Amino acid sequence: HMQLGNPCMWDLVAYRIDKTNAHHRTGRKWCIYPMYDFTHCLCDSLENITHSLCTTEFILAREAYYWVCDQVGVYKAVQWEYGRLNLTNTILSKRKLTKLVEEGVVSSWDDPRLYTLAAVRRRGFPPAAINRFCEEIGITTAPTVVDVRKLEAFVRDDLNKTTLRRMCVLEPLLVEFVNVPEDFKRTITLPNDPRDPSKGESTIELTKQIYIDACDFDQSEHPDPSFFRLSMFQTVGLYRVGVISFVRVDFDSETKKPSKVYVNLDQSEVPEIKPKTYIQWVPKGTALPAEIRIFSDLFKSVNPQANPDGWLADVNRDSLRIVSNALVDPRLASAQIEEKFQFQRVGYFCVDPDTKKDGGKLVFNLTVSIKEDPNKN
Repeated sequence: HMQLGNPCMWDLVAYRIDKTNAHHRTGRKWCIYPMYDFTHCLCDSLENITHSLCTTEFILAREAYYWVCDQVGVYKAVQWEYGRLNLTNTILSKRKLTKLVEEGVVSSWDDPRLYTLAAVRRRGFPPAAINRFCEEIGITTAPTVVDVRKLEAFVRDDLNKTTLRRMCVLEPLLVEFVNVPEDFKRTITLPNDPRDPSKGESTIELTKQIYIDACDFDQSEHPDPSFFRLSMFQTVGLYRVGVISFVRVDFDSETKKPSKVYVNLDQSEVPEIKPKTYIQWVPKGTALPAEIRIFSDLFKSVNPQANPDGWLADVNRDSLRIVSNALVDPRLASAQIEEKFQFQRVGYFCVDPDTKKDGGKLVFNLTVSIKEDPNKN
């Protein structure tokens, strides 16, 4: 075939016969090893593949793909080529992904910081969002680099429409209502999604003690004017409950951090002082212990391969933060593996397969934040 214009056809090797080296399973009984150009097209034919999709470096190989099928006289699939898609702030090369796994930079091929399909599934990316992203960017034969935030935006938009809202406290701080009796109980009815009544409602039991997030309380005597949550001088709303105002605080003798905050609870429909914002909470006693895994970009740069010290030097070693002592909404007791939720004011989360492994706690992966980070650059 030296007269053909396609160099792929000049010396097309179908298979090699090796009688020198032993096969790792059959020893000397087997010596025929089909090559890629022989195997690929015939396997596609035998498996009734309609379209063989590959990147543009296989354009020249298309003639060989068709020629082998024609010589054998079997059905041949259509080979279509497309340009390689790359995302910013990550790498997609299988060889480099293997290195990340082998060197323990990530835990496995489905580590949620990667962008393999197994990894984004574990992180909680809905298939519909990935499909819409692909439809939006289209297919071209030119190499394409797309900002990973664009993919995250499609994921966020899908999860905003489909997830139920739940409450989560990353750093629990105990709060006690001083102006209610010891046996105080109140059933709070919460919408599963305030913007979508069709998702229905659910209930949670409020008692004398609850947990809020430690970051929602400012103990300083001169709080930042832009801080709208609970302080010694400022009320705050409890989501769907009422308004709380500061009474006093206990401090941990070792850490010197607040350990318990005492507050007054105003349950009136029209509170005396209208709060500037509302915060989430979970009830003491029924809140569920959880591990929250918060992911950021695995690489520091938009293009890791441009790092002068090599792409591995660009790895962000702080890309995984594990919050091991979080507390979540008791309504999550029945959460299933891969089920997705919005934790109000925190982000969208997916139930990880490690959940309740060996009798342990619930484990959630951060899929995306509620809103795109304005400081991402």
